[in-house]
Amino acid sequence: MESFQLSEILLNKIADLILAKKNVALKKLVQDIHFADMAEIIDELNEAEGIYLIKLFDSEKTSEILTELDEDVREKILKALSVKEIADEIEELDSDDAADILSELSERRKEEVISEISDDNLADNLKELLSYNEDSAGGLMAKELIKANENWSVSKCLDEIKKQGENVTRVHSVYVVDDNKKLIGRLSLKDLITSSSKSIIKDIYIPKVDSVNVLEKGEDIAKIMSKYDLEAIPVVDDKKHLVGRITIDDIVDFIIDEAEEDYLLAAGIQGDVEADDSIIELTKARLPWLFLGLVGGLGSVFILEGFEEFMTDPNYKTLFFFTPLIAAMAGNVGVQSSAIIVQGLANDTVKGSLLKRLVKELGLSLINGIILSLLTIVFGLAINQPIELSLVISLSMLCVIIVAALIGTSIPVILEKRGIDPAIATGPFITTSNDIFGIFLFFYIAKIFLL
Repeated sequence: MESFQLSEILLNKIADLILAKKNVALKKLVQDIHFADMAEIIDELNEAEGIYLIKLFDSEKTSEILTELDEDVREKILKALSVKEIADEIEELDSDDAADILSELSERRKEEVISEISDDNLADNLKELLSYNEDSAGGLMAKELIKANENWSVSKCLDEIKKQGENVTRVHSVYVVDDNKKLIGRLSLKDLITSSSKSIIKDIYIPKVDSVNVLEKGEDIAKIMSKYDLEAIPVVDDKKHLVGRITIDDIVDFIIDEAEEDYLLAAGIQGDVEADDSIIELTKARLPWLFLGLVGGLGSVFILEGFEEFMTDPNYKTLFFFTPLIAAMAGNVGVQSSAIIVQGLANDTVKGSLLKRLVKELGLSLINGIILSLLTIVFGLAINQPIELSLVISLSMLCVIIVAALIGTSIPVILEKRGIDPAIATGPFITTSNDIFGIFLFFYIAKIFLL
């Protein structure tokens, strides 16, 4: 498949056709463009042009485009559409995608749209999906699936699959349920096709099937699907009733969203923000962590004031020139350690006790610290620095690296055990705390050995 390349020439041509209201030429120009690429085009057009394009085509085409649009662009377009127009778009989508779009509407408009949906079954499904947390299995699942009763014959099963398949975009599995709608297994298409038409499903189905509870967290579902290479996984309630399925495309979208959120947290930005958001929104997202940095900086000032004697002693005032070095090493080591742990927690590869992990990190930091400390001594000799100063700086650096590594390792684990996203530990939180500890250790060690 040849990759779509959006160009200024194409955008200008579309804009000109919209301005001239040449709908026939416009439809012909974009008729073979994939809906994901159409979403990219609409993201680049102005609001009025995007709305014009969405209203130009039928819901069968534009519904898929809506799911791919940037959230801010989609929000503006949805505001411009009538309740009936949104309902028409919703009816063309799988239930999970439809619920995602509905969740972005106000409660009043959400109810109005659902009331306009002619398919009562779809309306009920959407109400159910909207009742779950968006990051749970219930919030991620689609209601469309293929299921077979264990007491059906193969012949009846094939007929039922044809009927159910009309509403399913992709068939990954056929799930088998009992008379109480409890999930009891899955059905191999090969076994279904090769078996006698009079055979009973209970005699040919596979009783082993992985499933997740409707309240399961998205992170845990991603780990299960990744571990077992699943393209889809059924969702059950507390009574093991089959209520939906989650497909690989939904879980990939979830993983991408989580990765983007963790990246922002690691950078000291909270909330779902983008570069083109308003100044107020960006300020709200950044200011709390910048305030933390301010508090840390002021804390460093008070620590330095406590070691004022070094500033007045001409023999040791050189120590202050190494303060940025110590602070930088503390911050860098802490962020490295925490980033590795956060990644391991996300991938479920951090095993064993915290003590074992700390011992391993202690050994690693000792090796790195000794090497860097020796290089610092060599640097001191090269600039004819007093050997006692070089030794104090090197010893301080070794201690700071060890402490920073232990803090960077333990904080994410502790946060994760308390149900807090450990990604917040990799940003200003770790950097600021290690800066303060680093500066304090530096001057405290210097005070012990030099004064």
